[in-house]
Amino acid sequence: MSEPHLDLSEVIAVGQSAGEEIAAAGTLEELTALRERLIGRDSAIARARRGLGDLPADQRPAAGKTISAVADAVTVQLEERRTELAAQAELATLRRDATDVSLPGRRPERGSFHAINQVMDEMIDIFVSIGYAVADGPEAETEFYNFTALNMPPTHPARLETDTLYLEYGDRAEEILLRTHTSPMQARYMEEHDPPVHVVVPGRVFRRDPLDATHSPVFHQMEGLAVAEGVTFADLKGTLFYFAKEFFGPATKVKFLPDYFPFTEPSAQMLVWTNDRWLELLGCGMVNPAVFEHVGYDPDIVTGFAFGMGADRMAMVRHGVDNLRLLLEPDVRVLRQFR
Repeated sequence: MSEPHLDLSEVIAVGQSAGEEIAAAGTLEELTALRERLIGRDSAIARARRGLGDLPADQRPAAGKTISAVADAVTVQLEERRTELAAQAELATLRRDATDVSLPGRRPERGSFHAINQVMDEMIDIFVSIGYAVADGPEAETEFYNFTALNMPPTHPARLETDTLYLEYGDRAEEILLRTHTSPMQARYMEEHDPPVHVVVPGRVFRRDPLDATHSPVFHQMEGLAVAEGVTFADLKGTLFYFAKEFFGPATKVKFLPDYFPFTEPSAQMLVWTNDRWLELLGCGMVNPAVFEHVGYDPDIVTGFAFGMGADRMAMVRHGVDNLRLLLEPDVRVLRQFR
């Protein structure tokens, strides 16, 4: 029977070629795969170690020494290359993420107010510039302030649920509603302030209107009120004419047509000439004495005028928009045009 023999030539060959293969590994992933092939469980070195037990006892030390020397040399080369590749990967990451602090910063995209808010702010500024105060009121109102205090009788069609959104509010379910105009603040403001009164009330209002090109169930309005001794319709016309010229330009033309509102007498609509046509802009009139009586003012001493206009319509006119829905839908392609 021949003596067991372990061929170490394959192990020696691994030791001779490993240096070039390890140096050629370009990434940590490639080096990991190469490590498995050179010194892993199925490598020539691992097979040789498993074969040591088949050798005679006097041959094992020399063979084991040879295998260990090759394995140690390959392991050292692998570790050195791993260190090099790890340093290269870290440097590449640092270069990729590097920030030049001497460069200008990246400015975020500038935002802006919505077109309707811009117009409403401009309207407010015009009246503030001539001495008007600004007031805000609740969006959930009572029937008294929304209708009764404004001389709107119980039979007025605006009180019907087909026109007005009522809220379920305990035992007062038929009294609490979403305000249909900002006019309730006329009564609330006069209750808390003695004349003279000059105030504008911007805000959001609600009606059972279908959403179409010119209507929305939620829209924005600005109410105005001026009360003092000796206020006349001429004051009303002068104030609103001044507003129109400030908003649309000094060459603006306006005209007033008779109308009817329960809380003003006489009442009128103001029209403005724009885009080669007369456009109904706002409703106005002298405050009805019945409104003064509801808030404790003496109609024999004071007079006043009131007006109300839609900020949404003003924005449409300002920007030449013919469909209200374009301003209400969150389409940034449209809204960016009004920065």
